[in-house]
Amino acid sequence: VHAPISGRLLIFLVKGTTAKHISINEFDPNATWVAAREVHDLAPGAAIDIDTDRRAYPKGFSALAPGNYQVQALLDVHHNYTYSGRTPGDLVSPILTLTQWTPGQGPEPELSLDTVVPPRTPRKLTPAQQIAVTPLRLAEDQSTPLTHFWGRPTYIRAWVILPPGYRHHPKRHYPTVYWTHGFGGTLLGCKFMGMRIYQRMAAGKMPPMLWVMLDEHLPTGTHEFANSVNNGPWGSALTTEYIPWLQSHYRALPHARDRYLQGHSSGGWATLQLQINYPKIFGGTWSTSPDPSDFHNFTGPDLYAPHANVYHQPDGKPWPLVRMHGKVIATFEQFAKLERVLGPYGGQMASFDWVFSPRGANGKPEPMFDRTTGDVNPKVVAYWRKHYDLAHILKTTWPQRGPYLKGKIHLYVGTADTFYLNESARLLDAVLTKLHADAHFDFRKGRTHMNLYELHGDHLALLDTIAAQMYLTAYPKAKKWKPLANIKLP
Repeated sequence: VHAPISGRLLIFLVKGTTAKHISINEFDPNATWVAAREVHDLAPGAAIDIDTDRRAYPKGFSALAPGNYQVQALLDVHHNYTYSGRTPGDLVSPILTLTQWTPGQGPEPELSLDTVVPPRTPRKLTPAQQIAVTPLRLAEDQSTPLTHFWGRPTYIRAWVILPPGYRHHPKRHYPTVYWTHGFGGTLLGCKFMGMRIYQRMAAGKMPPMLWVMLDEHLPTGTHEFANSVNNGPWGSALTTEYIPWLQSHYRALPHARDRYLQGHSSGGWATLQLQINYPKIFGGTWSTSPDPSDFHNFTGPDLYAPHANVYHQPDGKPWPLVRMHGKVIATFEQFAKLERVLGPYGGQMASFDWVFSPRGANGKPEPMFDRTTGDVNPKVVAYWRKHYDLAHILKTTWPQRGPYLKGKIHLYVGTADTFYLNESARLLDAVLTKLHADAHFDFRKGRTHMNLYELHGDHLALLDTIAAQMYLTAYPKAKKWKPLANIKLP
């Protein structure tokens, strides 16, 4: 580096002497200790001190017992470690081993940020993947309202997957699926997911349809194609600009009944809210394991309860957030406090605030809860409820939306969802049942957030069933598409 550089300096520390790579694992939140400091215009060769007690997780480093440790520094120059981890351009130090180290005694470790994270090497494709690249098209369109909101050119980007035979049947038009990724996803991930979908269509596992693999990530997290005072009017831009633009470039069937939505996790919530908020634009959503859709259960805590707290239950027990094999491996408090150290935006909790919260006097989204105490802000929650609690929106606006939503909501979630999202889904199911919405909910017994789609070792098997259901919705009299259309997954 030959010029001053800025970013968030992160110091990672693990116990032992054998680590070849040090990073954060949010599924084992206390395995790595981390301290942070903002750095501004650090000159090449200059030194900087960091107080590893001031902003640290799980505690200040002075609380460490004497022992053997390994430590590494990283300068997060793009402030996106919380979302993407290490990215090209970040500066890292070698891993330093501290033998029989006692914090606060003797000379402090010195780390040198002497390596730049290189650009990612393109993934080597198999012959089948190389074939699948051919029908992919990058479709990016500059949005007028988003550009106006951000004050710089802002685009909606997606990979369009052309079905097999698209070029050989120039007069044929196809149903279209708008898909989007979950938290941590990127445009590159959209491309590789699209390749896998094409391979399944080519193999006859999925019917021929256009798939639009939408990128929904920002430096602030996932915008989820929601209209937000903090992220901008993504929902309006998608539905009024991007979809008409895309349909003018590809042979998509023009009617709402032939336009579908699909996504998992944050992508599941995004597609669910798009169907609910734009019921005349889409012909159905097949959302899987969506983020909370009823804020009476926000991965556990009831945000509307008196004196609500997302860290502690009324009896004082911690609210769990992540479970695996029936065992709690991370609490809401651990997740949030680790994220606070890693960076002020881009993490999952901060992402919710950027989508759902009103804008504060400082120009930033008002936090839904206090990161130190876990106390919920009722004023902010009231705003969340009015604008983004999907169950509440459905209950209060069903006379207007209902005629266009009946039979269009399909939701899959595991009963052992890793983030407890099945409980919020049950509340939404109850609301829609009471509204006679003819919604279709499938609670897959024992399935988690990670293996919801799996069957007989095929990690995308559920996608075949969803695609077949979409196709038969577009062509209710079709008799040609038989594979997997009526399969019952355990």
